[in-house]
Amino acid sequence: MGKIRVLLADDNDAVVERVRAILGADFEIVGAVCNGLEAVAETQRLDPDVLVIDISMPILDGLESTRRLRVTNRRTKIVFLTVHRDQDFITAAFSAGASAYVTKSDVTTDLMPAIHDAFEGRTYVSQSVQT
Repeated sequence: MGKIRVLLADDNDAVVERVRAILGADFEIVGAVCNGLEAVAETQRLDPDVLVIDISMPILDGLESTRRLRVTNRRTKIVFLTVHRDQDFITAAFSAGASAYVTKSDVTTDLMPAIHDAFEGRTYVSQSVQT
């Protein structure tokens, strides 16, 4: 089996480049988009194994993007990568259809295991926000 195929969705170029650097050797990065509407379109077009998406993005936020994707695409796993640490956001993310929730402050330690867990059908939440 090949590498897990990942699409990145974040409106901050520095975050996208950091995530590319963290994941690049172990995952196939199939693309990067900067808003939620593009995340939906590119997920439908590229059919990645995992979509790593921010909550706060222009045009369409990550939560609504995930809701829309769940209507047409149940295969791609959704991993939120966000600054939001509030339990309400975590609950909303999983209600929308997420498989994992990682805070940007934990990106270096938590993103890779979150992607693997999501791909394998398990859920994952950053240790720093677990209740």
